[in-house]
Amino acid sequence: MGTIARAAEAAPEVTPEAVDVEPVWSGHRVGFSLLTDGDLQFVAYYDAERQMTVASREVGSAHWTFKKLPSHLKWDSHNYVTMALDSDGFLHVSGNMHAVPLVYFRSARPRDVATLERIKTMANPRLERRVTYPRFMKSTKGELIFRYRDGGSGRGNDIYNVYDPDTKRWRALLDHPLLDGRGRMNGYFAMPKLGPDGMFHIAGVWRDTPDAATNHHLSYARSPDLVHWETASGRELKTPLTIRNIDIVDPIPPRRGLLNGNFRLAFDSRKRPVLNYHKYDEKGISQIWCARFEDGRWRVRQVSKWKDYRWNFGGGGSLPPGGRVSAGAVEVIDGQDGRGRLSLSYVRDRERGRWALDEETLSVIGPAPARKRPKTRTVPSYHKLESGFPGMGKRRAGDLGDSGVAGVRYQLVWESLGANRDRPRKPPLPAPSMLRVHRIVEPAAR
Repeated sequence: MGTIARAAEAAPEVTPEAVDVEPVWSGHRVGFSLLTDGDLQFVAYYDAERQMTVASREVGSAHWTFKKLPSHLKWDSHNYVTMALDSDGFLHVSGNMHAVPLVYFRSARPRDVATLERIKTMANPRLERRVTYPRFMKSTKGELIFRYRDGGSGRGNDIYNVYDPDTKRWRALLDHPLLDGRGRMNGYFAMPKLGPDGMFHIAGVWRDTPDAATNHHLSYARSPDLVHWETASGRELKTPLTIRNIDIVDPIPPRRGLLNGNFRLAFDSRKRPVLNYHKYDEKGISQIWCARFEDGRWRVRQVSKWKDYRWNFGGGGSLPPGGRVSAGAVEVIDGQDGRGRLSLSYVRDRERGRWALDEETLSVIGPAPARKRPKTRTVPSYHKLESGFPGMGKRRAGDLGDSGVAGVRYQLVWESLGANRDRPRKPPLPAPSMLRVHRIVEPAAR
């Protein structure tokens, strides 16, 4: 297998491919990670024996270097594995955590998976006893940031640490949590999103107990640096952010159809943040709503007008597949100064669609036009389900890095059963599925 051609070279057209990694656990859904860094590619996953594994290869090669880590997956679909490279190329890996002590590894040499070592404490051992939702990100200055939840569902805080590559040590970004449930709730907030205004934006909900029905109060804040925070109007917010001092977008009570993870933050043509989410209407029907900050206040509008569907979710654990409602992020179709059109995709039980919205009123004006996206080429195994075991589905993870080649991207693909509320399944179980890295190519890529 030849090395992938770089954009500056005169070379034949790049072709799609799929490179096998190894068989992986398929008994329930859990997230894996892919990271491309120039000529090297890293994957992090759970192997057929459910052992956390990190592998690397030179791009263009089918030979992998494997590192088996001392961490084994049970049945929890929260326990994804993620990773990042710091500015000096050292690899950081974390995962397999749902309210358990920190699981974190760092390589002793740059870009060398064979040297990954367990680091028991990151910054504050007192706050690393019940860790969930590890995420890496970069600040606007290129600093490596690690975010996680300390505590449990209904009783937790969001902690942010920052890495110093000179000392190879982490420290707290703030001397207190960024989000604090005050022992009575926890915030389920999306990762900070860098907006077109150059600021970080966060949005989320608060939850009182492990019961998914107890989500409430859609909330928002923004920051230039992840340290200093403010409302949509620019009023300073003191940290930690709590339900008492954060910007409340929609004061939805518990058990009114709001779900953590099922809201999306995007921006219209005037760079204003738009939040899409679902809750029940006055008749108890599940509906899609949009909220936007206009003329000094958050304006909430009902988008869908459904008559007869209620997603009555609740309980603890990862929700299983089945009837649901969700909305994608709005996208600008055309327009200027808020006078054009937006698009919004949605799911309602088995129905899927995409609306065109009037940008000024956020009301539905018809179906959205077909997306003008470049066609891509893949190999058959990207789409074709190979397992015949009932309930299996394709799982995919996008690239946390970049291919460095115009028109070429990579994706990690495998097959598994869905979530099972984090409970063990009885045999029979599906055979391990093959984990593959797919190279996906636009026709014009060379």
